[in-house]
Amino acid sequence: MAWRMLRRKEFHTGLVNLAFRTDHGGAKHVSSGASGKLAGVYMLAWNRKREDVAGLKAPKREKRVKRENRTQPPVEAPYVAPKPKIAIKSSPDKTVDIFDGMTLLDLSKRTGASIGALQDILADLGEKVESEFDAISVDLAELVAMELGVNIRRMHTGEGKIEPRPAVVTVMGHVDHGKTSLLDSLRQTSVAAKEAGGITQHIGAFVVEMPSGAAITFLDTPGHAAFSAMRARGAAVTDIVVLVVAADDGVMPQTLEAMSHAKSANVPIVVAVNKCDKSGADPERVRIQLGSEGLLLEDMGGDVQVVEISAVTKFGLDKLEEALLLQAEMMDLKARIDGPAQAFVVEARVDRGRGPLATAIVKAGTLVSGQHIVVGAEWGRIRSLRDTAGKITDFAKPAMPIEIEGLRGLPMAGDDVVVVDSEERARMLSQGRKKKQEKDRLRKIDEDMTEEAETAEETPERVEMPIIVKADVQGSVQAVTDALRSLNSPQVFVNIVHVGVGPISQHDIDMAQACRAYIILLHKVIYHLLEEMGREIVEKAPGTAETQISGEAEVLNIFELKGRSKSKGPDIKIAGCRITDGHFSRSGTMRLLRSGDVVFEGPCASLKREKQDAETVDKGNDCGLVIQDCDDFQVGDVVQCLEQVIRKPKFISSQSGAVRIEC
Repeated sequence: MAWRMLRRKEFHTGLVNLAFRTDHGGAKHVSSGASGKLAGVYMLAWNRKREDVAGLKAPKREKRVKRENRTQPPVEAPYVAPKPKIAIKSSPDKTVDIFDGMTLLDLSKRTGASIGALQDILADLGEKVESEFDAISVDLAELVAMELGVNIRRMHTGEGKIEPRPAVVTVMGHVDHGKTSLLDSLRQTSVAAKEAGGITQHIGAFVVEMPSGAAITFLDTPGHAAFSAMRARGAAVTDIVVLVVAADDGVMPQTLEAMSHAKSANVPIVVAVNKCDKSGADPERVRIQLGSEGLLLEDMGGDVQVVEISAVTKFGLDKLEEALLLQAEMMDLKARIDGPAQAFVVEARVDRGRGPLATAIVKAGTLVSGQHIVVGAEWGRIRSLRDTAGKITDFAKPAMPIEIEGLRGLPMAGDDVVVVDSEERARMLSQGRKKKQEKDRLRKIDEDMTEEAETAEETPERVEMPIIVKADVQGSVQAVTDALRSLNSPQVFVNIVHVGVGPISQHDIDMAQACRAYIILLHKVIYHLLEEMGREIVEKAPGTAETQISGEAEVLNIFELKGRSKSKGPDIKIAGCRITDGHFSRSGTMRLLRSGDVVFEGPCASLKREKQDAETVDKGNDCGLVIQDCDDFQVGDVVQCLEQVIRKPKFISSQSGAVRIEC
């Protein structure tokens, strides 16, 4: 007979082991001896409860105490704060690249946040990601990055069907060098002009079709000088820059500025020497000037093409188009045509009947009517797409300018167009971007206030000039706003309180009256607007108080008045002077100089000319001068008259068209 332990059973008073005997038949029997012995031990332990049984000690039973009704307040326990979540340090200056299908591990490495922190943010967004190797969409990655306070740059996939696309061209040039005339001449040969008999849509872009069947897309952007920021944004869609230089004027500062923008954006340049039909035209001089500025022209062994044209007579326009096609062929421009579209806004406006409209250039993919999109911080569902001829189309392919209808709000020029899967995702992404914009705006205000507080003692009084800007399109609004903000000075703060697109409404007038603001409508020439506002700024500026030397005199003789009565005051000394420069004023402060050193400085007590009191004495005249509390005159001393003057800032407009306020 073999004994072995089969099971351990727990009782209230301890542990009791039950032993079983297994016979050869497989039946199980409880050993009577063992059973009786163990049962007795169990009962003994149950009855006594306080004795040690088989090395076990029974627990003591607590006595029940009736709870009394207490009138005293409970004892305050120390507060233990909950364990805080992982702190995430905001990095507003950090920019990370995100792409569709990136893992949490990728996002963690790029943002510097832990996996747990990213999972918490995703959980708040209603998304559950278990593993750090799980892929997330680019929209979710952007939402997470915005919660972390970092800037993002969307990286689009290049996978898909690749086909050649038209070149996107931006025309730049100095004011009055013929940029607008060139665009007007090119418009007359555009596709829309052929199909619709003229441009009726304010599309901001047009397509020129060549006899060979090739096409070129031209962007019609606002004025050159006012739109540096727009060109910086537009560099994302611009393939070639046409630099317009007048043959009779040559290279100007804004020409150099355009060259700088094109080089910084790494965009090739084609030079169009305009106004070659004028009598004073000298294209060769333009070539030499451009070469001396570092532009490598073909004539000088470089790769920059130069075409002589006349926008008025249309001379050389065909050669310019051929040069652009050649440049595009050398660049081998191609784009993905399938999949979600990647596009950028050129300009935006509000139509009274159709609502917010955005003109965009598709960079890659195909934009399809009916898709949910997010444009900047605005979202919507594409209600219709219109081409440059104003015709409704179902889709837009790369390099095709298109007008989008169906947005909930007006986007900004340069905003990217993002296609999303659903209305919920579009709304979520829009709200996230607006939230981040507000955070950035408040952060900028805090930084500006801190900077102003640090320099408050050094800067003079500063007045505010509130302005409301209204224009026909969003791009022009941004151009005017950027230009007006450049007129900020230490004495006048140009505060853009409201911007809008469309005609002036009663709301604009009420707002202007409430905050005493100027309402600015876009002028035909933006420099005229800047000159007008510059004069207003100079007039409104408080100016700075300065001490200037208004006049200088030489002491020729000294007169003393002695024995005066008490009613007329003590004895005084009068300096007989001759004004050698400027003029003396009775209200000025007099400074007495001897051998170049300041001997005394004080207010003028008396100023007389020919025994008569005088308020001012001009150069070349003699006068009698008494300085309060000063009796230390000597012949040959020099006296200077000091006056406080208010110096206003100056509005400076150069021949290049650049304007500034100089304090």
